[in-house]
Amino acid sequence: MSEERPVGIVLVSHSAEVAASVAGLAKGLAGGAATVPVVPAGGTEDGGLGTSSELIAAAAASADRGAGVAVLTDLGSAVLTVKALLAEGDELPDGTRLVDAPFLEGAVAAVVTAAAGADLDAVEAAAAEAYGYRKV
Repeated sequence: MSEERPVGIVLVSHSAEVAASVAGLAKGLAGGAATVPVVPAGGTEDGGLGTSSELIAAAAASADRGAGVAVLTDLGSAVLTVKALLAEGDELPDGTRLVDAPFLEGAVAAVVTAAAGADLDAVEAAAAEAYGYRKV
């Protein structure tokens, strides 16, 4: 990866506040992640709870720098919305991938890994690995 082509990260939550907060926390914990585009896509267009294919597509387009986009979601219908967009084929940038990972821990791992210059496969693996983080 060059500094100009990091993997983009999109965080899809049913709440705009949660998506923005997780994005801010992940970037803050990642230290020098200023070059990694981390874009929240939370809630609906009118500010309500839910998911929006339009907001997700816009976030993915904003995060895309040509190295792929990792999309992490919070709950089931967010997953279904992203899967529907991927199935349509032209709604999301090429190289967009739904990542099976815990939302918060996966987001942090994805941003840290992308900031280190990793490719999309490595970003996905790091985020998915977060399922194994033990707290006790």
